[in-house]
Amino acid sequence: METILDFERPVVELENKIAETKRLAEESGLDISENLRILEARLEQLRQDIYKNLSPWQRVQLARHPARPYSLDYIHAVFEDFIELHGDRCGGDDKAIVGGIAKIEQYGVVVIGQQKGRDTRTRQYRNFGMPNPEGYRKARRLMKLAEKLRKPVITFIDTPGAYPGMHAEEFGQAEAIARNLYEMAQLAVPILVFIIGEGASGGALGIGVGDKIYMLENSWYSVISPESCASILWRSWEYKEKAAEALHLSAQDNLKLSTIDEIISEPLGGAHKNPTVVFRAVREKILQDLPPLLSLAPDELIDRRLQKYAGMGRWQEVPKKV
Repeated sequence: METILDFERPVVELENKIAETKRLAEESGLDISENLRILEARLEQLRQDIYKNLSPWQRVQLARHPARPYSLDYIHAVFEDFIELHGDRCGGDDKAIVGGIAKIEQYGVVVIGQQKGRDTRTRQYRNFGMPNPEGYRKARRLMKLAEKLRKPVITFIDTPGAYPGMHAEEFGQAEAIARNLYEMAQLAVPILVFIIGEGASGGALGIGVGDKIYMLENSWYSVISPESCASILWRSWEYKEKAAEALHLSAQDNLKLSTIDEIISEPLGGAHKNPTVVFRAVREKILQDLPPLLSLAPDELIDRRLQKYAGMGRWQEVPKKV
């Protein structure tokens, strides 16, 4: 069953009206081409008005759309000869993080992504895209393999957050994420990061340190989800829309804050409306930005990455009082 978001209902209603008009015209044999032209023009204008003026909360809803492409969709569409690798060589194999080796044209790469499920069974299997410590340790193992093989790393972020359960805490969730931040900051190969859906907190950062960071137009990236923020500040999820506004979590806000490098446009209505267009854009971006990074010496690559993150944020120095 197709998922229809609240703000999309006027578009769907008009689409249904056009479909019904066409059906009646075929049955009656009447020429209603002029009426259809008017209705279709109105539909196109309505789509523009809605999807070009989305609020931060509406973008969060689109980022969570169940038909949206997930990491494995990108991996299979963008790369060739993908071979998945499993396990962290320590505690287990977390199904919320997938990764392995692949090719994109002449380049061998290591790809890593956070994976959600599309139905009850696969959502449970993938733990709703919320990695445990084993997942972050698996990701780190693959990154170190990439460094050993001198292959670039490509990551795809799409998580509502790292798993907050008892198992995760007992097995060192915070340490696993912190270790990944440390290792990624000084990894001697290029890292390209794509935020394709949800980018929540340390769950996203655990595979999110890179030389280039891209966000899809309707993805979000923030220290906390709008619902969790609202529950802390206002003690109620009712304020989630207000929280989404205050968090500056959209791709447009993140670009202004310099926490990302570039926004990748989506088809009108979201990436799920025409995934092929988005896959092509991601592939072109990799092939465009990877060669200059591969030409850098490892020390220069690491220095540039550290400077990039050191330069993030805004501050003001206040004169000392005499």
